[in-house]
Amino acid sequence: MGLRRFMRIGLVAMTAAAVPCAFAQPPSRSPVISPEVHDDHSVTFRFRDPSAQSVKLNLEGAKSMLMEKDDQGVWSVTTPPLEPDFYGYSFNADGVNLIDPSNWMMKPNLISTSSQVHVPGPASLPWEVNDNAHGAVHHHFYRSAVVGDQRDYFVYTPPGYNAKAKQSYPVLYLLHGFSDDASGWTAVGRANVIFDNLIAQEKCKPLVVVMPLGYGAPEIVKEGFGAPDHDGLRQRNFDKFSETLLSEVIPQVEEAYRVKKDRADRAIAGLSMGGAESLRTGLRNLDRFAWIASFSAGELAGTFDSVFPTLDAKANAQIRLLWIACGTDDSLIKGNRNFREWLKSKGVNHEDIETPGAHTWMVWRRNLSNLAPLLFR
Repeated sequence: MGLRRFMRIGLVAMTAAAVPCAFAQPPSRSPVISPEVHDDHSVTFRFRDPSAQSVKLNLEGAKSMLMEKDDQGVWSVTTPPLEPDFYGYSFNADGVNLIDPSNWMMKPNLISTSSQVHVPGPASLPWEVNDNAHGAVHHHFYRSAVVGDQRDYFVYTPPGYNAKAKQSYPVLYLLHGFSDDASGWTAVGRANVIFDNLIAQEKCKPLVVVMPLGYGAPEIVKEGFGAPDHDGLRQRNFDKFSETLLSEVIPQVEEAYRVKKDRADRAIAGLSMGGAESLRTGLRNLDRFAWIASFSAGELAGTFDSVFPTLDAKANAQIRLLWIACGTDDSLIKGNRNFREWLKSKGVNHEDIETPGAHTWMVWRRNLSNLAPLLFR
């Protein structure tokens, strides 16, 4: 046997012997199953962290729950039965908020991203996907001359929408809350699913829904949840948002989509920060909007008299619907009640809507589901 051949055989043998070591795996351990939804609608959450000293579950709409650790270093807790819905949640391990690494469902947020769990319910719930016709969600990008940045908006078109057909649709401008982005109403609020179902059930008129980025001063997000304390920044955020909506988004939508352009066929609604924006923009531009709604509206950045100096009973001839909703456990309920009392003192007709719940998407999905059938009637 020649030397070269001997060396080749030896090298192959050495390589073969090394392969098991190169691909050796650590000792196997069972994968963590989280979340696990049970038949009674309770949910078990699990999180592996052997070194943590304390882990809590933060579940949307509920108090924090302490988790217990087993001998494998897996922390777990089981909730009481939950109402069918989508719930945001996170883990807090020794003071640090974390997403669930075992769960692919995410709840996007510009300040605090979290995970989501779906507790399924009957097909009658508006946010459950049904076997009916579905609309489409379009994503648009543009450069804002008003703000000086690149921004986006989403557009929902109903089943059967045809850009080449003659039919035109009424349009709803639907606004997200502080810390959300433009995807909030589709990624978390299930707006497209809600409209699909209501249209299929003939409870809602077919319509186009536009969901823009709600920041006129995007730097406000850097202030975190202390942003309401910055009056000047908050005021600029409101004012510049209204300007981007009226001068940029609406013209683009009306050029690209078959939407009606009369004020009677244009609505605006929003949640939290977007609720305040819908009130400010809608009530100060009644020549543009006839349908106005807010869900858990945030602070309006000023006294009601200063924000709406000309609003009085004469506006009733222009307003087709002014719908103001808030959860009874929401910390903003007092401000919403004060605003409704102020409207009453001015003789402005409106509908007061109070439902159980706090400042959560569970409330806002129900708000949207109840509002939609009232629009454009």
